[in-house]
Amino acid sequence: MQNGIRVVVVDGRAAFVRALESLIPEVSGGRATVVATTGEVGKVASVMRAAVPDLVLVDPMLQPPGNRHPVTLVHESAPQARIVAVADDPDHAMAVEALHAGAAALLRRGMDVSELRQPLLAALEGWAVVPPALLAALLEQARPRQPHPVATHLDDEDRRLLRMIAGGSSTSDIAGLLHVSERTVKRLTASLLRKLKVASRTEAAALAGSAGLI
Repeated sequence: MQNGIRVVVVDGRAAFVRALESLIPEVSGGRATVVATTGEVGKVASVMRAAVPDLVLVDPMLQPPGNRHPVTLVHESAPQARIVAVADDPDHAMAVEALHAGAAALLRRGMDVSELRQPLLAALEGWAVVPPALLAALLEQARPRQPHPVATHLDDEDRRLLRMIAGGSSTSDIAGLLHVSERTVKRLTASLLRKLKVASRTEAAALAGSAGLI
């Protein structure tokens, strides 16, 4: 951890802010200090200019002017700073929104501020910190999905035909696009319906939508 880390806290809960002002120097061995605080998002820009922070702790639930995300406002006002979002009970949607807005870490504000000791120290050390449950959800979202069983039976030509059917193209339209006869299109369509195990073009289109094939 570098020495002289300048920390700004953007949070409207006065008791929590005071606790951080004591906890941050303690967990960092005096190498990090809270140099400014504000509970008003409208003052973020001026506070950041004056404080020039290295790290900013911000409540992502503060209501910013113009409905802009508070993390975005901090990032624009202090692009050099690492941003840590701190929320009472961050859910998956909040985590994704905060991370996309520019947060490098997300901490869960516990009933006892001492619960932040280890994750806060990790954040000060430069680690990307996310609560375990949220990390699991984010990893699950990022993991490649197994293809729908239907997709394994279709080749590229089948998929192209299915997209045209789902898009509402008629037999004659498809024949023109594929440069084949309408009889050939009917034969290809019948084969496709057998692969999909459906009885009509309408059912095929519905299945394509539910399977994510269009």
